[in-house]
Amino acid sequence: MSSQNSSPSTEKNAKAPSRSRGLKRVSALLDGASAVFAEAGYEAATMTQIAARAGASIGSLYQFFPTKEHVAAALHGRHLDALAGMLDSLAGEVRGQPVEAAVDALFARFVAYLEENPAFLAVGERRSLDPAVKKEARARLRGRIAALLVAVEPPIAEARVASLAAVTLHLIRVAALLRADDDEGVRAPAIAELRTMLKRHLAGQGG
Repeated sequence: MSSQNSSPSTEKNAKAPSRSRGLKRVSALLDGASAVFAEAGYEAATMTQIAARAGASIGSLYQFFPTKEHVAAALHGRHLDALAGMLDSLAGEVRGQPVEAAVDALFARFVAYLEENPAFLAVGERRSLDPAVKKEARARLRGRIAALLVAVEPPIAEARVASLAAVTLHLIRVAALLRADDDEGVRAPAIAELRTMLKRHLAGQGG
């Protein structure tokens, strides 16, 4: 049996579902994995826990995902697709709007997504994640944020779009992490401060 911590590059590939029934089984397995990773973290989660949460046999899980790393990779990809789609949609919605309104919408949507899907941070920060994959994922999200920054009115200066997109992405991630702060009196004001800082900075970067 494959090690749960083995990398997909050194193990046989996961089986790709070819029929509707198989797609539904894989979706259910990933839903189960998402719940387990969110509760236990990636390192502590086990394939047995994932199968049980998904209401599937361990054999069915291994049929589609030979290792825990395969599960995490698939879940990571699913979340990246969802976030990219959300950002593409948002760029269209904020086109022509002031940057302050765009930042408010971006923070609200992104932070809400990360709050509702804590497993994304769990799999996105796992030690076994290939650095090249992590770099590509961040570049993908930065590219979507950059498209949003040039859609506002006035648009952000082109020479600064890439760097400001990177700063924006990290600030949003910090805001999401702040949601775990036990002090409710600090949590919300701190997130509001981050949002205000970003709005004020971007407002002075128009082309």
